[in-house]
Amino acid sequence: MTVLALKAHLAINVHDVPASIEFYRKLFGAEPSKVRTGYAKFDLAKPPLNFTLNQHLFKDAGALSHLGIQVRSTEDVLAMRELWHQRGLITRDEMQTNCCFATQDKTWVLDPDGNEWEVFVVLQDNLPEHEQELAAASCCTPACDPADAAATEPCACAPAA
Repeated sequence: MTVLALKAHLAINVHDVPASIEFYRKLFGAEPSKVRTGYAKFDLAKPPLNFTLNQHLFKDAGALSHLGIQVRSTEDVLAMRELWHQRGLITRDEMQTNCCFATQDKTWVLDPDGNEWEVFVVLQDNLPEHEQELAAASCCTPACDPADAAATEPCACAPAA
């Protein structure tokens, strides 16, 4: 039996659904398809994603590392960055960075609950492990506060508080 998957589903916990809706409207360039008390759903075609926000009380960030959208080219990364800028989001670039055993160009944004989103392109994949050891151990997770303009090198600053 073959199951035809329609799209991925991702549900995240948030502190404030209205604040998160405002951020994700800008991130995705789309309106939520459903909004209820403590809940919102974005039913996206590009990328195909059923994305929900669930309001829960929590003290710290969860076990989520980061979220991302893979694109075809550096031009697509830069185009998405420009769209995010036009929508009022602050981005942080990492170009020609070695991450997850691949060379990538990417840009990051931070949602109201501290969840990091990246849009990225893989330029060279399957790098040997010894090359990865030259980068910080946490390089595949954003290690810099996007508001820290002094952090120009990828993975060069301490984790944000």
